[in-house]
Amino acid sequence: MSANDEILQILKDALEHAGLVSGRRMFGGVGVYFEGVFFALIDDGAIYLKTSEMTRPRFEAEGSHAFSYITKNGRAELHSYWLLPERLLDDTEELRDWASASVAAARQSASQSNRKAKPGRIVKTAKPAAKSKRR
Repeated sequence: MSANDEILQILKDALEHAGLVSGRRMFGGVGVYFEGVFFALIDDGAIYLKTSEMTRPRFEAEGSHAFSYITKNGRAELHSYWLLPERLLDDTEELRDWASASVAAARQSASQSNRKAKPGRIVKTAKPAAKSKRR
């Protein structure tokens, strides 16, 4: 079992009574879903939870930082996912609280994205040419 799998199991255990937690491999890490809502990333044995303007101050107060990764152009940061303080891995109740807030932030973000989505563009196509009748 990898470090990422162990961390995923900790999240599953913390949220087991609230609903289904699942993980999917992505970009060398694991994407974590609660009831189908993408709310966390696991990378190199660390959990990064979805944040919002309301939840981000909690992470800042703990000295946390945004998820970052290396691209061919240098380091990039994903400011909507922040590192879970390590101390919470030993406190199931508080971990559940932080994870639940993250799920709520993910749901809120998804609903805002759906409201902002523009309707699909209608593309007119030419009518097929009428077949000529041979006599």
